[in-house]
Amino acid sequence: MGDEAKSMRKGMGEALIESGDSVPGLFVVGADTSESLTTGNFGEKFADRFINVGIAEQNMIGVAAGLALYGKTAVCGTYMVFLERAIDQIRNTVCYCNLDVKIIGAHTGISVGPDGGSHQVIEDIAIMRALPNMRVVVPSDFYSSKALTREAISTKGPFFIRLIRSDVPDIHSNQEIKVGKANVLREGNDIAIIACGIMVHEALKAADMLKSDGISAQVIDCHTIKPIDEATIIKAAENTGRIITAEDHNRHGGLGSAVAEVLSTCRPTMMRMIAVNDTFGESGKDTEVMAKYGITAENIFKNAKEMVKS
Repeated sequence: MGDEAKSMRKGMGEALIESGDSVPGLFVVGADTSESLTTGNFGEKFADRFINVGIAEQNMIGVAAGLALYGKTAVCGTYMVFLERAIDQIRNTVCYCNLDVKIIGAHTGISVGPDGGSHQVIEDIAIMRALPNMRVVVPSDFYSSKALTREAISTKGPFFIRLIRSDVPDIHSNQEIKVGKANVLREGNDIAIIACGIMVHEALKAADMLKSDGISAQVIDCHTIKPIDEATIIKAAENTGRIITAEDHNRHGGLGSAVAEVLSTCRPTMMRMIAVNDTFGESGKDTEVMAKYGITAENIFKNAKEMVKS
């Protein structure tokens, strides 16, 4: 794991440009946040395949859907708090028709920090994974963002790609990332920590803390929430008998809920969820807000130690 923090948005933006060369039918649609998302870089190279509809998120989804109906692969996105205005179009146009549209939801989670509770979207995974035909991926660093974006583009059908605002350290520079296949980052026998997004880095830090305390923790990056990697989750439960999930999302409907659905059906296991506890956030630095709402390595460590010692 590297120390240099990098932007997930830049990883996604690089994937778009690289795919633009190899996928002539790739179009990118923006909603006036293209510079922040880095999707505008695609437009600088492929001006005839880039459309900025302005502050009109519902129209953005409609345009992307129209392109897909004519055989194109459309990528569109904006800040998630604005994208939620277009859930109707995402449901009834993109998912209902199973169109080849990839949706980027940026600036997600409580870690958005200074933007405050009105912009800290913590319900998006729950919304998107409940939509039929929608795949949901949550990158954890620059490299997984790039890899998952490229694979989404090469896979027919709707995708939701969840990106955070904060830069994060390198985790996956030497690992293959595949949609639907979780990555085991650390092996362990006492407990398994299953995390996604920014919380993967926190999970790795917690595993180091647990190791110093004599506890062996497995760490899994469950970057694909839907379709979730049931086999890896069940194997982790069988090997450790204890599961903790960690996510920058509401405890209802996110990664923890998805893992609990697998375990309750296939392999009932002692489990705890590290997530936002069903509350809106407030303004502050990303690290301050994450600490206040308990989505930290320290809280993972505390809960894991309690579970192992009980």
